[in-house]
Amino acid sequence: MFFESLSSAPHDPIMALSSLCLQDTRSQKLDLGIGVYRNALGQTPVFDAVKAAEQSLVAAQDSKAYVGMQGHLGFNRAMTSLLLGEQWETSRVRTLQTPGASGALRLLADLIARTNADATIWLSDPSYTNHEPIFRAAGLAVRYYPYFDLATKQVNSDAMIAQLSQLGTNDVVVLHGCCHNPTGADMSLELWQQVTELSLKTGFLPFIDMAYQGFGRSLEEDAQGTRYLTARVPSFLLASSCSKNFGLYRERVGVAMMAGHSEKASDSMLSQLLSLARNSYTMPPDHGAAIVAAILSYESLKASWQEELSHMTQHIQNTRKQLRQALEHRFNRDYSFIEQHQGMFSMLGIDADSVHRLRIQKAIYLLDNGRLNIAGLAPSQIEYFADSLFAVERMQ
Repeated sequence: MFFESLSSAPHDPIMALSSLCLQDTRSQKLDLGIGVYRNALGQTPVFDAVKAAEQSLVAAQDSKAYVGMQGHLGFNRAMTSLLLGEQWETSRVRTLQTPGASGALRLLADLIARTNADATIWLSDPSYTNHEPIFRAAGLAVRYYPYFDLATKQVNSDAMIAQLSQLGTNDVVVLHGCCHNPTGADMSLELWQQVTELSLKTGFLPFIDMAYQGFGRSLEEDAQGTRYLTARVPSFLLASSCSKNFGLYRERVGVAMMAGHSEKASDSMLSQLLSLARNSYTMPPDHGAAIVAAILSYESLKASWQEELSHMTQHIQNTRKQLRQALEHRFNRDYSFIEQHQGMFSMLGIDADSVHRLRIQKAIYLLDNGRLNIAGLAPSQIEYFADSLFAVERMQ
């Protein structure tokens, strides 16, 4: 029998936590583990711009034929401009639509493995939970470079640069474009410049994961580091998602972007990526990409989307401010890092025992490393969260 010796796969920590929360019958429960934005009412809304784009697609679309392995070409062009900027010289850039950013990460991981099976992937310590499994599934070695200082709650720039300076042409460095997951602590533009110079000097390949553009400061500011680096290095890889900044979580909309040292090299990279896509899913789903393409192609829709996204970003920033005030009111500690961090997440520096007590005693669900989804915390829940954290911390 084929499957008699098969054991159960390990649980994904984020998905398993969300499942536990769903089963919890307590009315005050808070799911602050999974990375989903919620408004003041606890809802994950559909953008008005998305609804308008969908209505226009329903009226105009006259076929459901395949879109081709590269995906929606208008979407690919629009995303290239959104990520790299209107003025970027994109003759070496090749873009492929993928089923979400996870699909992009896996395809690009497979491309690395096909190019150099002995490559080492360097992830920030800590990094997105699914990074390591994706790269290991592609057969690649994974190591970590210093990134987050738990004591200061800031990027440990000196240690990071010291480690990256030891790398070479066999290494791939994964960088979070903005709104670092899970810490919320972002690289400064100066640090991006240092990393760029190191890549040029040592020859390591930069691989940017941009999942939250627009959720930090703004669409343009969040892309500054990415644009600086990609404009200067001979080769790069980039994975991006439209789940958060377009609210298209269930549509699974992403892009894999790459550039080689020449147009010929970039063409070869794209052909290999298309081959990998053919061996996996063949063609990406069209609906979400068509929505994004429409929004970014029509000025009225684009303006509406940008305004809505700006309101969401402001909501996250306000939540950060209120949470900081609530915690400092209860604890004799400095929580200014909560306001300094960017995007959906922050790490509060609490241990796994406190996380467990929050779950059992207060129905508050966080990852074991203490990552908190700030964007999932409604203003009406802040006092309850702060009271609960104070209560479990006093037990230590």
